[in-house]
Amino acid sequence: MRILAACLLLLGGAMGARGAERVVNIFNWSDYIDPRALEDFTRETGVKVVYDTYDSNEILETRLLAGSAGYDVVVPSATFLQRQIKAGVYRPLDKSKLKNIDNVWPEIAQRLARYDPSNAHAAPYMWFTTGVAYNVAKIKERIGDKPIASWEQVLKPENLRKFADCGVYVLDSPEDMFSIALNYLKLDPNSKEPGDIRRAADLLSGLRRHIKKFHSSEYINALANGDICLAIGWAGDSFQARNRAREAANGVEINYVIPQEGTLMSIDSLAIPKDAPHPDEAHLFIDYLLRPEVAARNTKIANFANGVAASRPLVDKEIAENPAIYPDAATMKRLFTVTAPDQPLQKVVTREWTRVKTGR
Repeated sequence: MRILAACLLLLGGAMGARGAERVVNIFNWSDYIDPRALEDFTRETGVKVVYDTYDSNEILETRLLAGSAGYDVVVPSATFLQRQIKAGVYRPLDKSKLKNIDNVWPEIAQRLARYDPSNAHAAPYMWFTTGVAYNVAKIKERIGDKPIASWEQVLKPENLRKFADCGVYVLDSPEDMFSIALNYLKLDPNSKEPGDIRRAADLLSGLRRHIKKFHSSEYINALANGDICLAIGWAGDSFQARNRAREAANGVEINYVIPQEGTLMSIDSLAIPKDAPHPDEAHLFIDYLLRPEVAARNTKIANFANGVAASRPLVDKEIAENPAIYPDAATMKRLFTVTAPDQPLQKVVTREWTRVKTGR
């Protein structure tokens, strides 16, 4: 079944030549778009939006490889996009239908082209880092005034153990965690050597007893509610946790840091499945998201940097000037990207990640 988080069936849509209602079916990450932007899209175009969400690339990939289940626009992360392109699951973008494609941030487009040569199949949506989010007061109780600034403070068992009593969550993402562990071990974060993957798994396995849960979305509310004190998570989600705590006025203060050793930079992209039933509407929707004012609205809701350069002056100052969301040039140099493993290595990655999480 679909993971249904929102279904915006906005009536009053324009009728097609044969009297059929125009529709676009979206499958996106949770908490990743301004719902009012969807309403405005329908009001402007007459295209009804059906909007479903997921919380892992694996869910999306399983759906795509089995047939897209009628989705018109999906939002894969770049490494998954790369191998899904090779599997033939996407149609090339018709850029003649994307008048706003020139708004794409050149540096982000260039980084995305590493996965999608010539940006033929996808446009960038959001980009972000993986770092450490933490409850300021609870961490201070355990390690004093010294702020978290290094991966050593969470990737050494004797250090992570200090936070185990107040709760630690870690992303259920081997791509993020193995690359960060490899970089910390001074190995290539994009290594394709099985032995290196096993070394990264050995490091992370040593942390397992101090980790409350591996999950890629539940840490947002857990941090906001004060149920945990530390998470290895994504920048935007971490600031969503901070904002939810502020809205609740519960006294929880959340901070997020990009550790000094550097970290993974990820890009989520907008792509159209090969069997999309409404490709024209899909292009119309993607083009709408590439408008600077729409991109800025989505960044405000998601707290992720978007791929539209011209939107930055329109983004709230607290976000646009936050170096953890929009890193400065020096920090950008410490960010790395990784490419998708081939199938034999993917089996190693899957096996070793299972070992990290279960000990088996």
